[in-house]
Formats: sequence, structure tokens, C-alpha cells
Amino acid sequence: MERLGRAQPRCPGCALPLAPGLRQCVRCHEAPLTPLKQCFARVTYAYPWMDLVAQFKFQGQPAWARELARWMLDTPEAQALFDEADVLVPVPLTPARLRERGYNQAWELTKQLRKESRTQAQAWPDLLERSDEAQLQHTLPRDQRLDNARQSLKCATERHYALAGKRVLLVDDVMTTGATLQAAAQVLRQAGAASVSGIVFARTPAPGSVE
Repeated sequence: MERLGRAQPRCPGCALPLAPGLRQCVRCHEAPLTPLKQCFARVTYAYPWMDLVAQFKFQGQPAWARELARWMLDTPEAQALFDEADVLVPVPLTPARLRERGYNQAWELTKQLRKESRTQAQAWPDLLERSDEAQLQHTLPRDQRLDNARQSLKCATERHYALAGKRVLLVDDVMTTGATLQAAAQVLRQAGAASVSGIVFARTPAPGSVE
């Protein structure tokens, strides 16, 4: 596991692995600015991490959050995100999915990351809300995921005043295309956040890539 979990250079924009000598992937370098300032992923979403995430997320084993948090924080880049953050925000589940699962894996991860990183940032589990009407992201074509995520997410109105000027760090277990994190960042920036970054345990490989 230690060998498979060896940290590798990743693009700070999309969290995909970088070719040697690059600081940013070509796609992010040429893309317009996005609401998400930067994003960090610890591992690629592949064997053996897919099985571990499945246990954590789908098989009622939230205690895995502790080990995942420790793996995520064993690089300077990850720790720096927590040192800079004012607020930690888990990516929410829909109410229906939360009832079905019994817990939000992103919130379990957020709590452990806050503890292990010793950050001074607050954790706001109820800042973002997700509608039950949203389609599941994994059922949608890649080009429809961002629109779906934008329509399904909103920032709790009563929190707007407290969010103004804050540096937010979004937390999730897996990043697939980045659509959910980008949509959440846009919602938070519109609500007054000064900046929004993201951190996830695993990043799905780019289509067609071999890692």
C-alpha cells in the first residue's frame, strides 16, 4: 500500500498527474479562470483505492476516514491548503442519499482532516445544500455534469453574512470530472467567499489515460 500510495506531482488546477517538468497541465494552462482556485488529490482512483473507498462510502465503514485523512495530509501541498483555509466545507449528499447511507462520507473525512491537520479553520457541514431533484452525476454524460451540479447545489442563505471574505476548502472523497467541485466553488464565490479550493482523496484518471 505504501508503494502504491506514493505521492506524485499533480496539476494544481485539475489534480490529474503531471508529466515530468510541468507545473500545470496544458489543458488548465490554456483554460480560462475557474471558480476553483486549486485542487489537490492524494491518489488515483484505481486499485486498491477503489475498493477502500467503496468500503468507506458504500459499506457502512466511516471509520476509514481516519486513515484516508492521514494519507491525504502526508504531503506539504495538502497541509498548506489547511493552513490557508478559514472554513472547511464537505460536499453534500442529497437528503435521500444521506438517509439511505446514514452518513455523508465527505463530512466524516472533513472532521478527521480538521483534527489531523490541526487547522484553525472552522468546519461548516450545513453550508452547502443539495437537491433531491438532481440526477446522479455518474449517470450523466461528461458535458452535462457541470450544469446538473450547478442546478442541484445552493448555499444556505443564513450563512452568507458569515461567509463573506472567507477562504474556503471543499472536501470530498473522489473527484471524477471536477464538475461538482467547480459548481460548488461557483456557488460559494457568488455567496461571498474570497476564494475556494478543493481537496479529495482520489482523482479519477482522464479518459484514455494509462497510469
